[in-house]
Amino acid sequence: MKMFLKPLFVLAMAAAPVLAGTLWLQVGSPANPEAMDKHAVLVARVGACRSPEKTTVTATAEGVVNGIRKSIPLKVIPLSKPSTFAVTREWPDEGIWAVKMIVTNPDYKDFANSAVVPIQKNSAQLAAVKHYVHAPTEAEVSASLN
Repeated sequence: MKMFLKPLFVLAMAAAPVLAGTLWLQVGSPANPEAMDKHAVLVARVGACRSPEKTTVTATAEGVVNGIRKSIPLKVIPLSKPSTFAVTREWPDEGIWAVKMIVTNPDYKDFANSAVVPIQKNSAQLAAVKHYVHAPTEAEVSASLN
């Protein structure tokens, strides 16, 4: 048994630096007064173990209006709480919509963390949020619009 544990321990110790540090995204409702004052529809909380100041958040409204696919860049506004951002509504009332959010950081190279949030009746459907460890594909966004 000891012969089995030693290689397992060595493997775990060697993998620790590779797994150390993470880039993450949490999506929530604009429950705080500052986000509400900025007319936020969503709040993003992000984190990066390495160089958090280099982290970038982008948001896009993805929708279908009268059978035509639309994509609208959204404003991502830094809030006073560090690593917290408000996302404002900038899409029309008509159509079916979802908000695509992507978090990147150059220290994590090509890795991205993201979420697609369906919007129904002008309200974010947080229970239906889909999280990804890559930028969402067109198929993944389209699935949220169905």
